[in-house]
Amino acid sequence: MRFSFWVGNGHSWEHTLDACRHAEASGWDGIWFADHLMPLGEGRSGPVQEAWTTLAGLAAAVPRVRLGPLVSGNTYRNPALLAKMATTVDHISGGRVVLGIGAGWQENEHRAFGFEYRDFPWRFDRLEEACAVITSLLRDHSASLDGQHYTIVDAPLDPAPVQERLPLLIGGGGERRTLRLVARWADEWNVWGTPETLVQKGEVLERRCEEVDRDPATIARSAVALLFMSDDAERLASLRAKGIGRPSIIGTPEEVGEIVAAYAEAGVDELIIPDFTFSSAAERDDTLDRFIGEVAAAHR
Repeated sequence: MRFSFWVGNGHSWEHTLDACRHAEASGWDGIWFADHLMPLGEGRSGPVQEAWTTLAGLAAAVPRVRLGPLVSGNTYRNPALLAKMATTVDHISGGRVVLGIGAGWQENEHRAFGFEYRDFPWRFDRLEEACAVITSLLRDHSASLDGQHYTIVDAPLDPAPVQERLPLLIGGGGERRTLRLVARWADEWNVWGTPETLVQKGEVLERRCEEVDRDPATIARSAVALLFMSDDAERLASLRAKGIGRPSIIGTPEEVGEIVAAYAEAGVDELIIPDFTFSSAAERDDTLDRFIGEVAAAHR
């Protein structure tokens, strides 16, 4: 199993670089970065860094680890341009990029920045056409499409990616449309979820793969969960009692190890831990180091 770190996009560049360098040096396998332009909610403000320019900087400054967006909002960029951007960052990194993509969902930033935002079927129809364009460019190094949403005419991808197969990751857990897109197009699939969620949705994904005659073992699976790891029994009990509102891993290092084992049993190839729960850089670094040293080693 791989273990990757998701650095929040509201930090300064200096904080982001320090966090990612620490994660790389301490043995984490990947770095992920959300693709948003402003905080969630009408009227909310605060610093938010743009994903792909940040990833380009990290590709040059942080060696070894895989890196990518979790995930690119398809509505923000033409898919042919996105494939070109990912390929350029793949060259900067020496072949370590994963192109993560989703339909785009955060309405407030669409309205604020002038991106068209419509209903769920419209956004997923666009995403399906985008996946066709992106996979054609990444695999065949050229693309043409006369679609409902995109018109691409003999677009070349030159240079080609460094990787022989730059992975396309699709994020989301929708069983009717998202997992059908995953079965048809994705090299990797990502979802927020507990081990139980991954088992249930993994079974749905396997059925979707049957529909298109694809071996589900060819799709890598990753999960995101918040991490609360502590030796303070009272704090852990309080966290469990109040509920977090997102899939969370709560426990001592030993208990966390048991939960990670359940993710592995559920077929998860990569576990992604966001930095959203850390109150300081010192707490972040200490938790990341303890997790790698006391938990991850047993599952690699």
